[in-house]
Parts: sequence; C-alpha cells; structure tokens
Amino acid sequence: MQRLSVPCSKLACTRYLANPTLRNQNPCDIFINHRGIDTKKTISGLLYDRFTRLGLNSFLDSKNLKPGDKLFVEINAAIKECSAGIAVFSPRYCDSYFCLHELTMLMESKKRVIPIFCDVKPSELCVKDDRTRPAAEIRRFRLALEEAKYTVGLTFDTCNGYALGVQFFIYGIHSFIVFFFF
Repeated sequence: MQRLSVPCSKLACTRYLANPTLRNQNPCDIFINHRGIDTKKTISGLLYDRFTRLGLNSFLDSKNLKPGDKLFVEINAAIKECSAGIAVFSPRYCDSYFCLHELTMLMESKKRVIPIFCDVKPSELCVKDDRTRPAAEIRRFRLALEEAKYTVGLTFDTCNGYALGVQFFIYGIHSFIVFFFF
C-alpha cells in the first residue's frame, strides 16, 4: 500500500486505509460555506487548498462543481455527507440566497460549524426580507444565522496584515479543525 505524503485527519486516514481505491470518492469532510465574490480567491480558496494538502476532502463550489452539475443536488449532497462546516461570513454574505440556504442546511442537520467573520462583525449580519421568498424560509434563514452568530468562531480582518495574517490564520484553523472535529 502506498503511504500518504501529507498528514491527514483521523477520519480521512481511516477511510483511505480501509479502502484505498476510494480515496477520491470520500464523502465530504468539510463543507466551506462562503460568498464567492467576497472570499473565493482569498480565505475560502486558501482553506480549501490547505485542507486538500492535509488529505481532507473539502467542498468548495468553484473546485468541486463541474459544468452540467445541478447546483442544489450537488451542494445538498455535500452538506448531507460532510462531517463539519466552515461558514465564512463577509459583508455581502446575507445578500446570497445560496449562502443562507447552505448555512440553514448545515445548522438544521446539526453539523458542527465554525464561523469565520471576515471583515464583518456578527452584529452586522442580518437576513433581509425582500418579499421574494416565503416567510417560513426567511424565518429558517434567520434562525440559522442567529445560531451561527452565537457560536464561538474566528475573526479575520483583511486590513491588518493580510499576506502574513492569512498564513497564520490558515495554520490556526487547521489546528482548530483537527482538534475539535476529528
């Protein structure tokens, strides 16, 4: 059997050792919920890359979805399969139906979620009712957001030493993930 060249979580290693032919077919370990326009090329992308190097199977829409995939089918399946979630909150996070839908699914399925507040304070996050969605759905979104806001998380301010800060932050979140989830 081939040895893994990168360290990985106990969960990912157990799956690989049990059946090495399924390495790329592992269920999602970590679902990264984010507002793409704000964080895909920065913190969310870096988290995905770091987890991949560590042997964790994380889900980031721009990396996992292929042309022709059904968005809700693929995203809902990844959330259902994941062991944990990371919600990267940003200034325009709550403007996205997809972000709120994913967060609600993570929270309602009782997944452990680490909130990361990137350039936004928890008190600044709110679901706006523009009357295009049913009231019950808006209520679910608000409950999920409130639960996430009151979950101990991490803050990241891109104005304070972005280049060096990201590397330390990514290293720190890896330690946090391994310690609490696996």
